[in-house]
Amino acid sequence: MGMAKKYRYIKQLAFILLFLVLLVFVLVEAREFLYPIFIAILFSYLLYPVVSKLEDWGVPRILANLLTIIFSMAVAIGLVVLLYQQLSAFLTDFPNLEQKVMQNLDKLQREIDDEFGEYSMQNEHWLRQQVGSALAFSGGFLRNVLMATADTLVKFGLMPVYIFLMLYYRNKFEDFLLRLLPAYRHPQAERIINDISQVTKHYMGGIVTVVLILCVLNTTGLFLIGVEYAVLLGILSALMNFIPYFGTLIGGAIPLLYTFVVMGSPSKALLVLIFFLLVQFTENNILTPNITGGRVNINPLFTILSIIVGGMIWGVPGMFVAVPYLAMFKIYCDHHKALNAYSFLLGTEGTEEHAITLDKIKRMLGLKKNSPNRLSS
Repeated sequence: MGMAKKYRYIKQLAFILLFLVLLVFVLVEAREFLYPIFIAILFSYLLYPVVSKLEDWGVPRILANLLTIIFSMAVAIGLVVLLYQQLSAFLTDFPNLEQKVMQNLDKLQREIDDEFGEYSMQNEHWLRQQVGSALAFSGGFLRNVLMATADTLVKFGLMPVYIFLMLYYRNKFEDFLLRLLPAYRHPQAERIINDISQVTKHYMGGIVTVVLILCVLNTTGLFLIGVEYAVLLGILSALMNFIPYFGTLIGGAIPLLYTFVVMGSPSKALLVLIFFLLVQFTENNILTPNITGGRVNINPLFTILSIIVGGMIWGVPGMFVAVPYLAMFKIYCDHHKALNAYSFLLGTEGTEEHAITLDKIKRMLGLKKNSPNRLSS
């Protein structure tokens, strides 16, 4: 009897592993078809509150969808055109920038050699050679990205169509899911659908709002510091915030490296570093908590792991969609007792006593004393 139970367990585990392998294979092979659809689903949740409000005002669903999508496309196209113009100007000036980088690197290497006294013919211009190779690769990569936009535009050109149809058929999709289930499970399914809708639309609305605010903040800050291509660097660094954790680091590193290596100004680089530390603090403690909120309760470990896995499977689009879809899976686990353990593993609960809070910091610094237990009279 024990051997039979063990055999069933091994068989079940083998089926799960086979399913995961096949799932990853399909996701990788069909990535060009799938990731625009998955992104369109997220943006459908983003636009749903606007469409719903227009419908409440008596606007027909087709017209409400069209008006919302056309306005959103106008904003997105305006941002893309602005970014394209800035990037075109940057690439036109790229040879001059590359020459400035080499001069600054030669100066930096001479200072390093003079400081440590380790000059040799083998080390001469070593830094120039390494960064020169990286710049040659980067320049070619940026030109390829700028020129080879037709295929990308075709993929993302279908996204408005996907979004329109998803918003139009949203009730049909819900009815389809309910028809798959017996009647006694309909209340639970409706709760799951409602929770997923609430979390996703708040997450998407919040993150888009934060990115737009950061576009203005970053561009203004870099312009006041005196960084060249402030608009391009400000928008790029803000767009990186679509990717949790990694996006903030990458976004701040881009203008910092440009200021230090290309402009050759350590003082401005220091100002850029201080500025982005302030932006990071503002984004983490003011913007994101108040705009996005804590609805996506995924702990940092699995957030980072999901971003890495998403990047391995779908590249940058995978890094963008990983967290919201993991949050959807967690909501599904929340509503099934058999999967509650996985929900607990993915969530943020269970470590509250170890969390760093303002009260704990005050107690550590002796600014606040532990209040004694008071007996109620």
